[in-house]
Amino acid sequence: MEAPLVIEFDYTRSLGPVLGRFMAGLRDRRVLGSRTADGRIHVPPLEYDPATHAAVTELVAVQPTGTVASWTWTDRPLDGQPLDRPFGWALIRLDGADTAMLHAVDAGQRERMHTGMRVQIRWAASRKGHINDIECFEPESSAAAIPFTAEGEPVTIMKTPIRLAYTHTTSDDESRYLQALAEGRLLGQRCPVCGKVYVPPRVCPADGVPTEEEAPIGDHGTVTTFCVVNVPFAGQRLEPPYVVAQILLDGADIPIPHLILGLPAEEVRMGMRVAAVWRERESWSATPENIAHFRPTGEPDAPYESYEEHL
Repeated sequence: MEAPLVIEFDYTRSLGPVLGRFMAGLRDRRVLGSRTADGRIHVPPLEYDPATHAAVTELVAVQPTGTVASWTWTDRPLDGQPLDRPFGWALIRLDGADTAMLHAVDAGQRERMHTGMRVQIRWAASRKGHINDIECFEPESSAAAIPFTAEGEPVTIMKTPIRLAYTHTTSDDESRYLQALAEGRLLGQRCPVCGKVYVPPRVCPADGVPTEEEAPIGDHGTVTTFCVVNVPFAGQRLEPPYVVAQILLDGADIPIPHLILGLPAEEVRMGMRVAAVWRERESWSATPENIAHFRPTGEPDAPYESYEEHL
């Protein structure tokens, strides 16, 4: 079995005084580098001197033109890359800088790319204080120079979308686990050395050997630890507060993470007995998403000794 998977989220970070000025400079079509104690100009700028470890305070402007120090060619650009046509990735030493920065070069054809190639920045039409304000580099022309301007207000926060798309190929054991889910069953495997049952199946982390004997797992379990999510974030499917818990399924020796719904978040507790809520059968596939969430069963709480080793 194999399936395409995509992980994506917006990464937000505060920039600080050095990178804040650097990003503000890009917004204003100006490239700043940091001068370290040895007199070298680093682009992008360093926040701390690698030799003295002192904070870097002096930033100087460099030119938007430079020289390709090394490069590689991309025939099939991926989603989210700077260009949607073949282009070069290159380490480019800007004029006035002593170090090289990595960026895309829109050379048109692979035959035009070469070490020593002279390039210039192609600025994005709309700029906001982000590395993407440099749309890419292109072969140098006579119109490359841009007069230096006064520095604007530093950028304090930068948001960068992160996206990773890949194809996951399952092992034989994982395939059997996923096929069981498609049938509405939970399946674990027992370690031949210590006897612990793992769900999903895996190499035993205690003994370093593959699990072998299949062991049916119940869809009821016990909450061992949990987290109340109170902070909203982009793409959130549930309105806070809600609970994500570690659930020790009956017959398993390792908990799984899942949602706890069906009661106020403040009533969730360690030792609470819960049951899986399966989605409608017609929507089932070979995925853990067949279980929508867990809900309380109303049974008495499990004794602490039954889950203390999983805290």
